Amino acid sequence: AMGVLLLCARYDAPVWTLFVSAVLAGTMPNMAAMVRARWTHVYRGSDRLHTAYSLESVVDELTFVVGPALAVALSTALFPEAGPLVAVVLLTLGVLMFVPQKRTEPPVLQPADDGAPSVSALRGGPLVLLALTLVAGGTIVGTVDVVSVAFAEEQGSPASAGIVLSVYAIGSAGAGLVFGALRLTVPLPRLLLLSTAGTALTTLPLLLVGNIATLSAAVFFSGLFFAPTMIVVMGLVEKTVPPAALTEGMTWAITGLSVGVALGASVSGGMVDRFGPSGGFAVAIAAGGATVLLALTAQGPLNRSLRARTVERPADEGRAKSVL
Repeated sequence: AMGVLLLCARYDAPVWTLFVSAVLAGTMPNMAAMVRARWTHVYRGSDRLHTAYSLESVVDELTFVVGPALAVALSTALFPEAGPLVAVVLLTLGVLMFVPQKRTEPPVLQPADDGAPSVSALRGGPLVLLALTLVAGGTIVGTVDVVSVAFAEEQGSPASAGIVLSVYAIGSAGAGLVFGALRLTVPLPRLLLLSTAGTALTTLPLLLVGNIATLSAAVFFSGLFFAPTMIVVMGLVEKTVPPAALTEGMTWAITGLSVGVALGASVSGGMVDRFGPSGGFAVAIAAGGATVLLALTAQGPLNRSLRARTVERPADEGRAKSVL
C-alpha cells in the first residue's frame, strides 16, 4: 500500500488514490503494541517491565519527533518520495527481524474457558479514557511539529525548526530515561494525574515565546512530561486490560497517540494559517488542559479496575497455565 501511495504521488494520480493507499497502509498491525506485549510477557511482575516500557516510550517519542523532520529533510534533499520510502525500508527490516523472535513470543491466551464469547478490550474498563489521554498528548506533539516550522519561518530562519524539534525530543527522551530508572511508589492513577498536570502547565510558556531560543526552552520543558505520561498510560493498560486482550489494549493506546499527532498537525496548521503561530500554540494549551480533565475523569474507573484486576489476576494466571 505504501508502494502504491508513492507511485501515485510520483505519477500525479488522482488525489483520492493517495487517501485510499494511506488508509490501506494504516491497517497494518501496530508494531509498537506487539513489542510492548512481548515486554509484558517477559517481565510481567518485575520492576524491569517499567524500565522496558520507558525505553519503548523514549523510542516512540524520538520516532514521532525526529521521524517527520528526517522525512522532510530526505524528501527535500533527494526526491519527494524519499522520506516515506526510507520509512518503508526500515519497517520491512524491522518486521523481518521481529517476527523470527519466537523465544519472547507470548502464548495465545483464551479470554475464558467456559465458552463465553470474547469482548473488546474497550468494554468494561478505562481503556477509552487512557487512549483519549494519548490522543490529547499526541495533539501536543503534532502541534509542536507544525508550529515550530511556522514560527521558524516567521523568524526568517526555517532551518532552525530542526533545532527546536531536536530540543523537544531531547527533553522528552531524557525525562523518559530518568523516569524509567526510578522505583515507583506512587499509585499509577495518581502518577497519571501528576504527569498530565505537568504536561498542561508546561504548555503555557509557549504563549510567551519571542524568538527561536525561547521557543526551544519552552518546548524542552513541554517535552519533559510527555514520555513519563506515555509510560504511565502503558503501565495502566497492562494492569487493567485482561491478559488475553493485552495486545489489543496496547494497540488502542498507540492508535490514540497516532490519531493525536495527526489531529494536532491538521488543527494547528489551520490555526496557524488564520492566526499565526500563536494560534497553533493555543491548540497545544487546549490539548494540555484536555489531558488533565481526562486523567481526572479516569481516576475512579482506574482505581476500580485495578482493584478488580488484583482479584482476578490469580484466576487469569491459572487459566493461562491450563492453556499452556
